[in-house]
Parts: sequence; C-alpha cells; structure tokens
Amino acid sequence: MMYWYDHGMGGWGWLAMMAGMILFWTLIVIAVVLLVRAFSRSHPAGGRPPVTPGRPESGSSSAERILAERYARGEIDDDEYRRRLTTLRGSPPGSPPGSPPGSAEP
Repeated sequence: MMYWYDHGMGGWGWLAMMAGMILFWTLIVIAVVLLVRAFSRSHPAGGRPPVTPGRPESGSSSAERILAERYARGEIDDDEYRRRLTTLRGSPPGSPPGSPPGSAEP
C-alpha cells in the first residue's frame, strides 16, 4: 500500500503555495496601511482642518491662507498683502486689516 503524505504536491507546489500566501498577506497589509493613511488625512470631528504650524489660524478662509503663503514666499509685498487681505475680509479700502466692515480710518 502507498502512503501519500503530501497529497501529490512536489517541491514546486509548496513553493508556489507559500509565494501565494506571502503575496496575499502583503496585499492585505498594504490595503490596511492605505486605508489608515486615507482616514488620518481627513478632517477630525467637527469638520475643521487640522492646525498646521506656520499657517494662519484654522478659522481663516482658504483664500486668506493662499494669500499668506504668497506673502511668505515673497510673491507680493507688504502693501499688496494688506490691501488684498482687507478686500477679502470685506472691509472698505483704507481700513486696517481685521477691522470690522464699515469702519474706515479717519
């Protein structure tokens, strides 16, 4: 009587099965890592973006952030930055940035 302990699989069969399992688990680990990274980039509870050092406060608009970045890179000068920031915030021309709309300098 013949005993078949390996169910007909030779050395190459075992090697192919091991390579398949390694590939399978590698793909599972990569998928989990990508999902964790995707969810960690989304905004936290409350819908506010995470605070990034070197940027204006988190409550400012994206237009103000872009303007601040352009100013920091030196693309616009001090006067142009203040003028555009005033315009973005809805203050009349000539009022200082951050002043409430409708209050102009005398």
